[in-house]
Amino acid sequence: MSRLKVSIIGASGYVGGELLRLLLDHPHVEVQQATSGSHLGEYVYQQHPNLRKRTQLKFSAPEMVEPVDLLFLAMPHGESQSKIEQLAPLAPRIIDLAADFRLNDPALYARFYGEPHKAPAWLEKFVYGLPELHREEMKTARYISGVGCNATAANLALFPLVKAGLLDASKPVIVDIKVGSSEAGASPNPGSHHPERSGVVRTFSAYGHRHTAEVIQELGLPDVHLSMTSVDLVRGALAAAHAFVRPGVAEKDLWRAYRSWAEGEPFVRLVKDKRGIYRVPEPKILAGSNYADVGFDLDPDSGRVVAMAAIDNLMKGAAGSAVQAMNLMCGFAETDGLEFAGLHPI
Repeated sequence: MSRLKVSIIGASGYVGGELLRLLLDHPHVEVQQATSGSHLGEYVYQQHPNLRKRTQLKFSAPEMVEPVDLLFLAMPHGESQSKIEQLAPLAPRIIDLAADFRLNDPALYARFYGEPHKAPAWLEKFVYGLPELHREEMKTARYISGVGCNATAANLALFPLVKAGLLDASKPVIVDIKVGSSEAGASPNPGSHHPERSGVVRTFSAYGHRHTAEVIQELGLPDVHLSMTSVDLVRGALAAAHAFVRPGVAEKDLWRAYRSWAEGEPFVRLVKDKRGIYRVPEPKILAGSNYADVGFDLDPDSGRVVAMAAIDNLMKGAAGSAVQAMNLMCGFAETDGLEFAGLHPI
């Protein structure tokens, strides 16, 4: 069987590097081009040193991309929507990892991004890129969006409760998310300067974070709020969602909801042990993997549930989910190229 020919536009950042790492080892894929306007002509491994001796590919110019079977877009936010009309003829299938096509409602986009969408007619053409929520649609899709890493953690933490109808939707849901520094991307800024970033526990978006829109859209929760805090970690995101269950809901109901869902998901693991240091979800052991560890704790007196999900933000929160979506879109085994379990210890 011939290999799927793919290219990546915007491959010099952290997400582009993760895509390359996964695709170079994928059993059914051949990477044709990886573009970068700022590193044109350099070997890919000069920006992604972990790929040394894995590829001799050089960065090509974005405007020189040739037609392929599938095109990944890993450009900064806003560029995909500005260029989609020019990019669409290059490939019959496109997966965009930016935030440009994650929302299907132009009004919701304008509300959280502060400006009108530049290509609103394209929004309805994209399937939201979280396989755990849209697996069947992906199998026939031509266009798939990326996922927000923080939204992914929040959605995976809460989805079993929403799916089983266990939440009291009349009460607010507050999601506290701790994130690593790689979420800010490869371009440095004053806040990512090592003396300023090292050792921090810094809340940078107490409310109104853009990824909130994805949780509203995907889970249909009427009153959900995300609060973001940077911690001294490179990779990883940990969501702790505080909500209330309906009267009469017991811990056994939550066990049933989480267990039945996780058993059917190749990359979701239920973590709720009574002993050990990893008895709840922990991002550290997920570095480099596409797994999401989920768990929960319930206060039976108040009915307050803390739903948790840990992910590698560059993998399950970006490149890993994109490759998983590609597998579904192209009829490959869903786990192809994604079997790495993570490291312990690191």
